[in-house]
Amino acid sequence: MILVTGATGLVGTHLIQLLVEQGKSVRALYRTVIPEALRDSLVEWVKGDITDILSLEAAMEHVTQVYHCAAVVSFNPKKRKALHVINVEGTANVVNACIEKKVKKLLFVSSVAALGRIRQDKPIDESMNWSTETSNSEYGKTKYLAELEVWRGMGEGLDTIVVNPVIILGSGDWNGGSSGIFKSAYDEFPWYTNGMSGFVDVKDVVSAMHLLMEAPISGKRFILSAANMYYREIFNMIADAFGRKQPHKQVTPFLAAIVWRFEAIKAIFTGKDPLLTKETAKTAQANVRFNNTRLLETFPDFTYTPLPTSILRICAELKKKYNLA
Repeated sequence: MILVTGATGLVGTHLIQLLVEQGKSVRALYRTVIPEALRDSLVEWVKGDITDILSLEAAMEHVTQVYHCAAVVSFNPKKRKALHVINVEGTANVVNACIEKKVKKLLFVSSVAALGRIRQDKPIDESMNWSTETSNSEYGKTKYLAELEVWRGMGEGLDTIVVNPVIILGSGDWNGGSSGIFKSAYDEFPWYTNGMSGFVDVKDVVSAMHLLMEAPISGKRFILSAANMYYREIFNMIADAFGRKQPHKQVTPFLAAIVWRFEAIKAIFTGKDPLLTKETAKTAQANVRFNNTRLLETFPDFTYTPLPTSILRICAELKKKYNLA
């Protein structure tokens, strides 16, 4: 039996689809609503929460493998408490339950934010760690602290693997998360930055996760990144796939500084998450490269999907999902 936390998110739903296709017995932890697309699949859905130790331990009965995908992804300063409770304390609960229930292997979905994303002098690899000098987000700090909980579990005899995906592209809820960039492109958002980051197809992420879970590997982390590209290139490809106008106005650091301050003030009165924060403004301007060779050297037969191919597929899926012309 395999347990998936965060089963209703972008990574979780695609992972479950892959595991079901592989004929695996899957138990999925959800908080509120079971995804419609997976409701009728051969999955045992269990209502619970990684902050609820009793429900978590009950969900791990007879489980041999755990994919821990649950997390809060936010750069809103007001979400600091939730980030620590779910990302750090929740991961500690998962690790403790795995040890208590004698789970054979835990795979934790971390983030490259846990490695310290603000490094423009050289590519980021698995040897790096978060520090106050190399990080600009509370989210990155909580994922780093969550990793420490996973390494603690390894010290207590639990087989562990950590994956650090870059920006994940997939047809999830485009009103939130990384899928939001597709909505921005479809809505013909006019602004672009000169920043660079790594990008990866969600299908490649879950394929790599499955390979790592099944392989006799433990105590390592792996960056998951198909390619390093400028944000503008990605937005242009998405806009073209939708048949929409490409972004054409450059966001300078000065303009970004004005906008994030305006958004912070607006959020106070509206109660909504700001569209841009100090953290995201800095990240969008940075030219960050990621070294993806560890996974490719470990699995020579594994290949990443070219990003243009991924974007065409995802845009087609989103058109169908949202009944777009």
